[in-house]
Amino acid sequence: MGCKSTKTNLKSNSMNLKNLHTENKAVATQLLFELTQGKVVSLQIAKNEQLKEHVTTIPALLLCVSGDATYNEETGEKIHLTSGDYVKIPVNVKHWVDAHELTNFLLIK
Repeated sequence: MGCKSTKTNLKSNSMNLKNLHTENKAVATQLLFELTQGKVVSLQIAKNEQLKEHVTTIPALLLCVSGDATYNEETGEKIHLTSGDYVKIPVNVKHWVDAHELTNFLLIK
C-alpha cells in the first residue's frame, strides 16, 4: 500500500477581509456585495480606535471575524467579541464598538 499524491488547484487570487482595507484608517468599511434588500459590509477598526456612537433603523448583525473588541449599548450592555462571536443590533438603540486590537467584522443588514 502506498500513498497517492493528489494535486489541488489553488486559486492565486484568494480573498481575505484584511486585504479589502488598503488605507491606513482608524475605521474603514468596504461593501462586499449588495442584496436585493440589505447589504453585507466588511468593517475594520484599528487597535484602540472606536466606531462612534450611532443607531440603525433596520435590524443588523455584527460578526467578529478576527481581533478583539467590545460592543456597547446605551442601555449599559457590553459584549466582548472575538473571532466567531456575533451580536444582533436592535433598531433605534445607540451603540458603538471599541477595538482592543485590529479587528475585522462583517456587518449584515
